[in-house]
Amino acid sequence: MGALSGCSLLADDETSSPGTSAAPAPPGVVEELKRVLRRRAVAVREGDEQVFRSGLARRGGELVAAQADYFRALQDLPVRVFRYSFDPADVLRDGESYWVVVRVHLQLEGYDAAPVVARDRYLFAPGARGRLRLASVTDEAWEERNGVVAQPWDRGPVEVREVAGVLGVFDAASVGSADALLELVQRGIADVSAVVPYAWERRVVVYALGDSGFLGSLAELPGGDPELVDAVAFPVPLDDADPTAGTAGVRVALHPRMLTREDGARDRLVRHELTHVALGPRDDAVPVWLSEGIAEWVSVAPLAPEDRALSTASLVAARDGLEGEEPSGEPLDLPRSDGFNGATSGANYGLSWWACEALTTAYGDEVLWTLVDDLDAAAEVVTARGEDPAVGVDERGEEVLAQRTGLTTEDLARRAARLMLATYGP
Repeated sequence: MGALSGCSLLADDETSSPGTSAAPAPPGVVEELKRVLRRRAVAVREGDEQVFRSGLARRGGELVAAQADYFRALQDLPVRVFRYSFDPADVLRDGESYWVVVRVHLQLEGYDAAPVVARDRYLFAPGARGRLRLASVTDEAWEERNGVVAQPWDRGPVEVREVAGVLGVFDAASVGSADALLELVQRGIADVSAVVPYAWERRVVVYALGDSGFLGSLAELPGGDPELVDAVAFPVPLDDADPTAGTAGVRVALHPRMLTREDGARDRLVRHELTHVALGPRDDAVPVWLSEGIAEWVSVAPLAPEDRALSTASLVAARDGLEGEEPSGEPLDLPRSDGFNGATSGANYGLSWWACEALTTAYGDEVLWTLVDDLDAAAEVVTARGEDPAVGVDERGEEVLAQRTGLTTEDLARRAARLMLATYGP
């Protein structure tokens, strides 16, 4: 996912209402804000809901109810680190109250490599004896401007379930599917680990919610429409305002329609997404045709050949491409990373999968991992030069493919198309 922007409040709120002031907050206010946030964090870590509630500006209403749900979710999650921080420069006075950009540091034990820093904008208002209390954790306009991606427990009540290696986040509408889904993901981890040669944690966080709201909030959702996506593996940035900070891990989110689907397609989908998790940062170093092709190739590995379904769109595209009837008028080629999704998404997944099949047929399974390793090393060189490794990934892919196999991407696309048609028929 793209890194979230980190605009300063002092610049971001220059157009605030006349009642606000960007002047530095008095030292006493900064210390009071630190006290309130420290007390709130300790209450979460120690499971003291009474102290947690006492830090709220109101005793009833939507805020208290929503915060009660949030507190319970944090108690159910395997929290290793939970604390707050803020920059005093990001305190904005609004009458007797104060808006603050708050950094939430949260690490899930066993799943996050380090604490994840996420920003949001809180409002603190004076309560009894003038002490500040939390009056709001929501500023929708600020969140939209700054690309905030709220986690499921930030959005509403959740149901947390955990088995060995899998942390599932559900809600009231989806928790009935929890047991079957967690068992399925456990099987998927074993299946993927049997094929992917890299060491990985073999643990994953899965969001399986009753609506597609979280999916729709992801900035780089493939295709841009959550209703067109069955599942997605997405990296969790260590710092949502610093794209160079790296990631804490990769999580998986499922569309609600997949929760009750009880056939091989769901198992295959889970294996596909878990392959992205297993590849981790290596996934970002390779062209999308190789990344998605490997994920499809791994997802069908446990299946008998007759059960490895392929979309009709893929076969049509393969036939038309070999006959010189590509709709674009261009020669048949592997999909570029910047145009993988959209109307040709189904065909692209199939062609990418069979590009991997063509490679392994000719050179053995190890060729896929050799390509990944070579491209990962090339991306590290680019990064060391201070350049963005996401730029030029297709070109590096073409170069490494030619070095290892002597093939161009057009050559490989035609091989893949011929193999698809030979296997499935015209």
